[in-house]
Amino acid sequence: MKEKFLFVVNPVSGKKNKGSLSGLIEKKLNARQIDFEIIETRFPGDATSRVRDYYTKGFKIFIAVGGDGTVNEVASAIVDTDAVLGIIPVGSGNGLARHLKIPMNPRKALNLIFKRNILKMDYGKINDRLFFCTTGVGFDAHVGHVFSKTEGRGFANYIKASFSEFVKYEPQRYEIATKEKTLFRDAFLITCANASQYGNNAHIAPKADVNDGKMEVAIMRAFPIINAPVMGARLFLKNIDKSQYLETFSCEELTIRRKQPDVIHFDGEPGEMGEELRIKIIPKGLNVFVD
Repeated sequence: MKEKFLFVVNPVSGKKNKGSLSGLIEKKLNARQIDFEIIETRFPGDATSRVRDYYTKGFKIFIAVGGDGTVNEVASAIVDTDAVLGIIPVGSGNGLARHLKIPMNPRKALNLIFKRNILKMDYGKINDRLFFCTTGVGFDAHVGHVFSKTEGRGFANYIKASFSEFVKYEPQRYEIATKEKTLFRDAFLITCANASQYGNNAHIAPKADVNDGKMEVAIMRAFPIINAPVMGARLFLKNIDKSQYLETFSCEELTIRRKQPDVIHFDGEPGEMGEELRIKIIPKGLNVFVD
């Protein structure tokens, strides 16, 4: 059967260069005589169901053209199969693409796919939702929830929302249980990281590795607002794990318990779940093109 590519485009993420992206894809694939289709996502969750349908039709290569949310939806449809994920990062954060060192330039990202270097990477589950970069609870989940309801998008607006919410946010009490130990913490946030960063090169778990079969768990306690600039700088300098306010360890799975249902985040997307969160890593379950 002849090889087929499906390009799954988030029209919001790709709107700035939509025409040029389509032209680039058509030119490159026609030159290689590769069969392909381009579809646009229509609503949240649309990509996952449509990719599954295309997989049953014989498509084996799926290219997510968007940000981490689009990557999550496409990848969620093809885990534990022989299909391969490609990424053309045109989102606001692009955390997984940056961790995998996929070029931010669409032309270079597409050329990387043609190299056919495949990494079998891990993915994670938080209850019934999959994640490929990070998931967690606390302040970052809260800000993500608030940010999703605002009109302004982009990194600058996210930072603005973060500072606005910082002064009002109260740490929560959590029980964090692994096979080896149980911890009780009043945490500002808890992040479980398959990849090292949230996006935009903000590294919450610098030691995270997407094919070591484990997640890095980062538990941050509250810190004075005067320390916020230093904490922010540490994220981008890849040394947040050296902060006195951060506790880290690695594990294959854990359970987080909290007093009541609340918000979570997975790959930058906001969500809500109950009091108990079961989080685990599934080793080498996703094929992805890398350099």
